[in-house]
Amino acid sequence: MTSRNESLFARAQQRVPAGVNSPVRAFRAVGGTPPFLERASGAYLWDADGARYIDYVGSWGPMVAGHTHPKVVEAVQAAAARALSFGAPTESEIELAEAICRLVPSVEMVRLVSSGTEATMTAIRLARGFSERDAIVKFEGCYHGHADSLLVKAGSGALTFGNPSSAGVPAVTAAQTVVLGYNDAAAARELFAARGAEIAGVIVEPVAGNMNLVLPAPGFLETLREQCTRHGAVLIFDEVMTGFRVATGGAQQRFGIRPDLTTLGKVIGGGMPVGAFGGRAEIMRHIAPLGPVYQAGTLSGNPVAVAAGLATLALIEAPGFQQGIEATAKALVSGLAAQAKKAGVVFSAQSIGSMFGLYFRATPPASFAEVMQCDQERFNRFFHEMLARGIYLAPSAYEAGFVSAAHGTAEVEATLAAARAAFAVVA
Repeated sequence: MTSRNESLFARAQQRVPAGVNSPVRAFRAVGGTPPFLERASGAYLWDADGARYIDYVGSWGPMVAGHTHPKVVEAVQAAAARALSFGAPTESEIELAEAICRLVPSVEMVRLVSSGTEATMTAIRLARGFSERDAIVKFEGCYHGHADSLLVKAGSGALTFGNPSSAGVPAVTAAQTVVLGYNDAAAARELFAARGAEIAGVIVEPVAGNMNLVLPAPGFLETLREQCTRHGAVLIFDEVMTGFRVATGGAQQRFGIRPDLTTLGKVIGGGMPVGAFGGRAEIMRHIAPLGPVYQAGTLSGNPVAVAAGLATLALIEAPGFQQGIEATAKALVSGLAAQAKKAGVVFSAQSIGSMFGLYFRATPPASFAEVMQCDQERFNRFFHEMLARGIYLAPSAYEAGFVSAAHGTAEVEATLAAARAAFAVVA
């Protein structure tokens, strides 16, 4: 008998490419049919067939307080009753900007946009406009949205220009992006020594979350800060994922490093589509209409999305909030590692803040090359065994996971019980 999930997926593929509106949702990496979700509450999701899951995706990060938190829903309902959109200034935009500047150490001025991709795209343009240079440095395995200049693979050597990793990206655009290995501080120093005067900026996930979770090696972020300062390049921290998740003030607060620009998203919208970029006032004053770097958006600062973001930021500032979600993440990964060890499965796990990574290799990876050494086939089997037992993990071996304030001891224990059975099957 065909399930409702299966019939919805078949129907979707008739009108939507691959049946989804963002590629990873298609389950192509793990195989099978994606569940079509109908509702969510706290740490749980329900699909079209009525199955319930403990959710460790959290809409890919935004749901730090849990799904449909009453205070967030109330704020959204109140805002929607006033207006769905103005396309004009509102006081709530000022309040969100003030909150971001208060919480994120390096941000003196901020502009709201509609997505993380829009934020990183504009931050790159701003770095180029401010520095009057063209070259951008990014790191292998770090994803910064689908803007042309950021969809670039690594070349064959540390100083090699990148090649487009998507059809439709002109080679001339990709040629302005240099790709280095994540955590390779020596390569960064070498590149700046050779071409420092050409580099407009460096963009990096201070904690990588888009090749699974990879922590920065000691000295790596410090080297980037040092080299950008020495050569007049703009250091951009992409904190779309890490913002308010690895610390209240993001990775820059946790590691004590101030970037020149920061990109944000996910949590600042509380589940609604919001992004932002901000940083040093000297740089931000180059954005139109103050300066020559153009950026605009009809729905930027949408009042309903801003209301969700303000309510979410108010929740994360509560005493003990960050400590609670960090403790939950630690309990989860230590428990999973223990279950894998009992089953004799080669496995490791780690967390930072409320983000976590699961790896079918002996130790957590420190680079894209080490991520690629993970046993993807075993992860795929483990993923489906967990899904069948009501645990919703990211459908890819190359994505970080998230816990929320709604995850507690009961959810962790239920997850570990499911993992015990799943590890026994994949051993």
